[in-house]
Amino acid sequence: MERSGEGGRRMLADLLAASHLMPIELLPAKAAQCAHAASFHELRIYLSDLQRNTLRLLPGHDTAAQGHDTELHIEGTIAGRAYQYGDVLPAAPRGGDGSAWWVPLLDGTERIGLLRVSTEHDDAMARTDMDALAALISLIIVSKRATSDALAKLVRARPMSVAAEMQWNLLPPRTYADGRVTISASLEPAYDISGDVFEYAVDGPLVHLTIFDAMGHDTAAGLSGALALGACRNSRRQGADLVEKADAVEAALLEQYDHGRYVTGVLATLDTRTGVLRWVNRGHHPPIVIRDNRWTSHLACPPAHPMGTDLGLPTLVCQEHLQPGDRIVLYTDGITEARRSGGREFGLARFTDFLIRHHADGLPVPETLRRLVQAVLEYHDGRLQDDATVLLCEWIGPHLEPADTAADLTGLSPTRRRDAGGPASGLPF
Repeated sequence: MERSGEGGRRMLADLLAASHLMPIELLPAKAAQCAHAASFHELRIYLSDLQRNTLRLLPGHDTAAQGHDTELHIEGTIAGRAYQYGDVLPAAPRGGDGSAWWVPLLDGTERIGLLRVSTEHDDAMARTDMDALAALISLIIVSKRATSDALAKLVRARPMSVAAEMQWNLLPPRTYADGRVTISASLEPAYDISGDVFEYAVDGPLVHLTIFDAMGHDTAAGLSGALALGACRNSRRQGADLVEKADAVEAALLEQYDHGRYVTGVLATLDTRTGVLRWVNRGHHPPIVIRDNRWTSHLACPPAHPMGTDLGLPTLVCQEHLQPGDRIVLYTDGITEARRSGGREFGLARFTDFLIRHHADGLPVPETLRRLVQAVLEYHDGRLQDDATVLLCEWIGPHLEPADTAADLTGLSPTRRRDAGGPASGLPF
């Protein structure tokens, strides 16, 4: 007999009602309790650590007595594969639990972790209920993590420097997608970053992309990077154009440090209606465009002086017309200049080749960057001497009206749907 779906609706309504006044420590137990209405026997919430190497069980159950792993490796596990590709995958059932599944926890397209859920039914309604439950749990976690030390401690593998503490709390989420663009960023060393910052923001059809690299690698670098980011945001939200934003950053640095600190950077704006990318370069590495997984272009634009040096060089606005599917890459020198002791640099050619090869393999953009950072760290024997940051933005195509976005995404491959903000591939029911 066909099920009505009433249990799934009750599950979501009860959990949503409870979430408003619920501390994060009660989420696992409350979610498991509400999930019984949809015939889910068991529920576990795993969150990815800061460097996206492991998945950690959110406390709230007697995990030792239940025999569940409190930490899972992302590499070499089924759970890790579900996290890497954003797919729902079968999990090993426990006893008479019936079917068990790993369900990605996503905030938009930001990968938060996984939900392990056991269900009596292997049908489309079970899939719908699991997806909806995972989405609601993700929203609850995101709504509480800014004020939860319990969550902050859970996702950290070791102590964090003061500079890194400041930077992580200033930055936007590392992944964003809305059907027009996919944006993803990675930063290392995650627990010791100081002078690198990235920024993106959406203003109607315009997407603003920024990367800054402050001189030094200490708390002072973190402070000047934070000042640059604050000045950029403030001027942008008052309607400043690209040149005016860069000038506002320079003015703030000069006022505070009087030529004692400088910041390099690229400030760009992408018009999603036309694919026109406009940018200014303030003493930084030029952007890269990757096209068709086989062609790269280093966008030439005469650089002005680093912000804070007041050298008086003109700031030029340059322009490039992108094609749908093009990926713009902004990066700091810690990515390309990483080297083994006495060895060769990781290099720009190796960097771009890595991005092309792994994206051609069908990996979601965030997973490509996760693997890139691992490769850079491995090449540098696990320790970086400088911050290494990369910000990647893929222009999916011309601006879509909201009503058209969902229909347009149905024509994409599963990986492209995930990257664009649509649902991943379905369960094998």
